Amino acid sequence: MSHPYIEISGRKIGMDFPPLVIAEIGINHEGSLQVAKEMVDAAQRAGVEVVKHQTHIVEDEMSSAAKSVIPGNATVSIYDIMERCALSEAEEYELMQYVQSKGMIFISTPFSRAAANRLESFGVTAYKIGSGECNNYPLLQHIASFGKPVILSTGMNTIESVQKAVAIFDKAKVPVALLHTTNLYPTPSHLVRFGAMQELHYAFPDKVFGLSDHTLNNNACLGAVALGASILERHFTDHMKRTGPDIVCSMDEQNCKDLITNSAEIATMRGGVKAPAEEEQVTIDFAFATVCSIAPIKKGEVFTKNNIWVKRPGTGEIFAEYYNDLIGKVAVRDLESDVQVRWDDVQ
Repeated sequence: MSHPYIEISGRKIGMDFPPLVIAEIGINHEGSLQVAKEMVDAAQRAGVEVVKHQTHIVEDEMSSAAKSVIPGNATVSIYDIMERCALSEAEEYELMQYVQSKGMIFISTPFSRAAANRLESFGVTAYKIGSGECNNYPLLQHIASFGKPVILSTGMNTIESVQKAVAIFDKAKVPVALLHTTNLYPTPSHLVRFGAMQELHYAFPDKVFGLSDHTLNNNACLGAVALGASILERHFTDHMKRTGPDIVCSMDEQNCKDLITNSAEIATMRGGVKAPAEEEQVTIDFAFATVCSIAPIKKGEVFTKNNIWVKRPGTGEIFAEYYNDLIGKVAVRDLESDVQVRWDDVQ
């Protein structure tokens, strides 16, 4: 049975393919194109396929009220942070070209209509939409009108509000993948909530799903893969001594490399049915027990616990599960001690 998949720049994404690890540079570069490029270099060394940026055009994204809202992990307003960390249009275009020159796919999260228009003018092949915009239906409709595949984070939302978002993309015939997320930076383990991710999967069985994670290590992403996740997203940095806003919950180059390798390995472990694998036959042959004589048995003699028992290997005819059926039956020929009993030895 094949599973749903989406395709971005020729990369098929779904349960029949290795999990896609998205390295989110986001705003970790703190507004420096040079630092962003160094992070891209590190992503390439780690084996990353998709680098994600955030497109912030502050005046279109936020009203002046944002100047008095301070995020949980910060000491200055969200307006100040984004103003400091935003790349200009020319810088962001250069960043995209740099990512692509390294053989990787560039995607970004637009946080406003102007940001979406900028990315569309760049010719991006897909859109990432953050949890904060999951219920921003006017913006979703605008992005859906571009007809490009979308990866939608669904943190801080319910199945009901996600349904409204999915309906917008379905109506526009735009492929959409859904990521479960907890929007705390960092996220404590007990708030990862794999149950919520599975609920999302059950509610939208025809959608590719995954996890956008903000914990401090790879465990959440690896656990998500075991449960069927096809997309894993973590913030990314070239090294942990950077001072960007999301460095605390970022993976560095080595962690990212590990995540790519290990998630691909865990994906190969999924599925299967509870039955012997064909490849286990070599083990069955020695490990299972079959009925054997433990004393000489004469023709006409009754099988008892004193003259038959079950022993390895599993190459005999009568498996251990039939042992009790033989007790009280009669031997139709003489049997030596320590031979495997066959069905035609039994009356």
